[in-house]
Amino acid sequence: MESDTVTNTPRKNARTKSSATTSSYATHLLAELLRAADIRINGDRPWDIQLHQTRALDEIVARHSLGLGETYMRGDWSCIALDEFFYRLLRADLQNQIKPFRHLWRVARSYFINLQSQRRAFQVGEHHYDLGNDFYRSMLDSRMTYSCGYWKDAENLEQAQAAKLDLICRKLDLQPGMRLLDIGCGWGSLVSYAAEHYGVECVGVTVSREQKQFVDEHYANFPIRVELMDYRKLSGKFDRIASVGMFEHVGRHNHRTFMQVAKRCLDPDGLLLLHTIGKNLRHTTCDPWIEKYIFPNGDLPANSQICEAAESLLLVEDLHNFGCDYDRTLMAWHQNFENSWERFADRYGPEFYRMWRYYLLSCAGAFRARHIQLWQWILSDRRHGGVVRVC
Repeated sequence: MESDTVTNTPRKNARTKSSATTSSYATHLLAELLRAADIRINGDRPWDIQLHQTRALDEIVARHSLGLGETYMRGDWSCIALDEFFYRLLRADLQNQIKPFRHLWRVARSYFINLQSQRRAFQVGEHHYDLGNDFYRSMLDSRMTYSCGYWKDAENLEQAQAAKLDLICRKLDLQPGMRLLDIGCGWGSLVSYAAEHYGVECVGVTVSREQKQFVDEHYANFPIRVELMDYRKLSGKFDRIASVGMFEHVGRHNHRTFMQVAKRCLDPDGLLLLHTIGKNLRHTTCDPWIEKYIFPNGDLPANSQICEAAESLLLVEDLHNFGCDYDRTLMAWHQNFENSWERFADRYGPEFYRMWRYYLLSCAGAFRARHIQLWQWILSDRRHGGVVRVC
């Protein structure tokens, strides 16, 4: 027994020394990187991180975005102003300071594998949008609008979302009696607003059973029909088509298919409004933490990819960027989430709370840093011979 003890002690000490050396290296490396963004480990400012477990440092260095998000979910570190932390992180371009080999694999995978195939179409609905209508109702505005608000003349979330819905209707020049198709209709905010205020007949499609149930229950007296289906199966003709916050799930392999479906369903004099989050660089992939925990198979488009997908099919009439408004929208959602969390704490638990807080505030910081954008495109059928005037 004594012999075993003597033999094992140096090995144990060696492992301890090796672990301490690794953590020391990780601490030094992260501190140096964060200093460029004016972020400190255990600093006293709201955007500084507070380290609760030193093991988190090794994991962040080794696994980057996934390591950062998963250690936060576990409670290994915290930050009061997480939105400001990410704003500074992204403004300093720290995400590109270290590019692991696995990042190259993810880029290659996105080009060779169709992660948004029809077989996978319902995964994001089941994983994200079907969390519970009562949960989303507590976070969103009264119409359950889960996309960027338009804050130009708005003072609160309710006004910003109503302004966005009206902006869409005016850009589409909706007239009484028209038929509107909403690809990715969510909880029916646009179709209900358009039917109520512009007198149009609406058809919506969604991959979320919870969303379809909500629309069926709340708007039974409106000329609205919602189908649970993949957009690729759409048929029929419509005067106007809108897609708000859905194109992020289409994927680069299917951008052209989406435009072909839109052209097939659009009347010759019709208009398509495409409202989507977009990225600045074409050859990148979705953040791995966001893809794993929030939006499976997500793929933000670059503006060049949208133009390429529409080429020879649809004509770009107008492009409007109001990505800065998503910062305010996300911060409003976060405030509502915090205010109502007690009602859901027992159902979802503390890890979900940290995951959701991380999602909302990291995205707010990303829009604040102009790392990602919010675009509204107006496209028309190339057979349209008149002048399209966008409000």
